[in-house]
Amino acid sequence: MDSLPLVSVLMTAYNRQQFIGEAIESVLASTYQNWELIIVDDCSKDDTVAIAKSYAGKDDRIKVYVNEKNLGDYPNRNRAASYSKTEFIMFCDSDDKMLADTIPKMLQLVNLTPDFNFAMQWSHSPETFVIEPNEALRKHFFEQQFLYIGPGGTFIRRTFFDAIGGYPEKYGPANDMYFNLKVACNTAILLIPFDLVFYRRHDGQEINNYFSYMYNNYMYLRDALVELPLPFTSNELEWLKKKNKRRFAVQLLKHLLINRNFKKIKEACTLTTYSFNDFIQGLLYFKKHPKQL
Repeated sequence: MDSLPLVSVLMTAYNRQQFIGEAIESVLASTYQNWELIIVDDCSKDDTVAIAKSYAGKDDRIKVYVNEKNLGDYPNRNRAASYSKTEFIMFCDSDDKMLADTIPKMLQLVNLTPDFNFAMQWSHSPETFVIEPNEALRKHFFEQQFLYIGPGGTFIRRTFFDAIGGYPEKYGPANDMYFNLKVACNTAILLIPFDLVFYRRHDGQEINNYFSYMYNNYMYLRDALVELPLPFTSNELEWLKKKNKRRFAVQLLKHLLINRNFKKIKEACTLTTYSFNDFIQGLLYFKKHPKQL
């Protein structure tokens, strides 16, 4: 057992008493047993911590940490990663379930992949393959978006996660989108055609917050197009910036028509510093893809 890599399964939690027992049981049921489960509770107000500690009391591979104050989703993911000192990390959220063969399947692929740093689930191909940074970024921005998988669909070398600074923390539920672009700027990606966890859908998830996704999606991409070393020409970057403005303008109009709440539209524009000129520029921009010019 000691010769096998120790893998950290990171489980962040906030008010998940309904699901966390199943999540922990799924890790215990793994066919690969050289793991540690790091559970970090973000100041739950229910019995989440008590349930987690009851499992930790029976298995010393399970470690439970409780934050002194509520950090929020992605800051808490970074906190969980900071407790890991192993070679590889993966995320299994406290409302999901890890699949029994996930770790051995991933370690087998890692052993076959030179210079492995990052794997991501991608269901559009029946085969596992490696995509290089430039190809990945051009494919994502100009052909088919695929760098959108959340933490539960990834397997990461911990030193790489640390080296690129972990997740950003200012884009709400879209922090993983910026992170995936940052990953693609820094390493080849191993794309895998199978699930790592059973992803549970329920009403208490941030994915249901359309308003937050709407303005955070605009912000993360606006910043990524300026901050990240993307392998694009100035014309391509300009096209992407204006396309992002146009998409946000359309989303604002849809939100206004559906919800008839001008106050929320104003709030979104304030949060993103999206000006009236940006709005008009977005609506009027119909320029063709740079490759078609």
